[in-house]
Amino acid sequence: MESVILDELDRCLVHALAIDGRAPFGRIAEVLGVSDQTIARRYRRLRTADVLRVVGSVDAPRLGYTSWAIRMRCAPDAAGPIGAALARRTDTFWVHVLSGGTEITCGTLTRTAEERRALLLQRLPRTGRVSSVTAHSQLHLFVGGRTSWPGIAGALSAEQAERLRPDPLPAPDDGPVILDDGDRALLSALALDGRTGHAELAAVTGWSESTVRRRMDRLVTSGALFYDVDIPAEAFGYHVEARLWMSVRPAELAAVGRALAGHLEVTFATATTGPTNLMAGVVCRDDQALYRYLTERIGALEGVERLETAPVVRTVKRAGTVLKP
Repeated sequence: MESVILDELDRCLVHALAIDGRAPFGRIAEVLGVSDQTIARRYRRLRTADVLRVVGSVDAPRLGYTSWAIRMRCAPDAAGPIGAALARRTDTFWVHVLSGGTEITCGTLTRTAEERRALLLQRLPRTGRVSSVTAHSQLHLFVGGRTSWPGIAGALSAEQAERLRPDPLPAPDDGPVILDDGDRALLSALALDGRTGHAELAAVTGWSESTVRRRMDRLVTSGALFYDVDIPAEAFGYHVEARLWMSVRPAELAAVGRALAGHLEVTFATATTGPTNLMAGVVCRDDQALYRYLTERIGALEGVERLETAPVVRTVKRAGTVLKP
């Protein structure tokens, strides 16, 4: 990622895309009071610099998938090769190297019981360089998924945000969402770039453009597909990133999760299975800000009995895309 400093208009564009990832540039430009060409130019600049991307994401519970967070402890010289191997896999969506290169964490989705067994018993690296592996099933997201990191919001006024908000969709029914090969091809293309045009999506799926539009609308209406903004917190001036694993008293777990959802520093938080029951990602301006966050914000939460912290030293894969070294 190039070093890019977001100005006020960039932040407004990011906020607009967080509200509606496929909003036409003309509509964004009208709300922001600038030209279509200016918005298109700003987007291309940030997209080319690998700073900003709109991602078509699936709602795992809606499709019956299970999200897993895998944590590995390994020898320092093994973290790079293992992290790269995990990032090359199509079933991983984020991969981070932590703690000075002695830990790796990654996220993956499993669709069936067979895939869950294969993940835990067959697919994870088997090497003497890995000293331990834990797998945490994600039970409930407090921040993340459809609830974006609040750090990307706040640039637009309430009136501007309301003008950009798409029309409300019918509430999804409770029936299962069945994907066919065309749907999976469509979702794979949108996962790489959520703003991919209908003509290109038609070429990928073999459908007509009208069919592409209809199937996209069906997936969104069903709750299976939503659009998210992928942008590193570093672009907003947050230069320290860490993963937290917390042991929280079960009676306080929901309250602590809701509290984390209100913290600007928290990019995601999820209740999990495993030796700890709450996992979070946090970003801070610097090490001192992280110290204050841990001692003053986390330390003040009732119910947190134990906390493990691991700084992120390198992101290998983010939102399904392998990053350049």
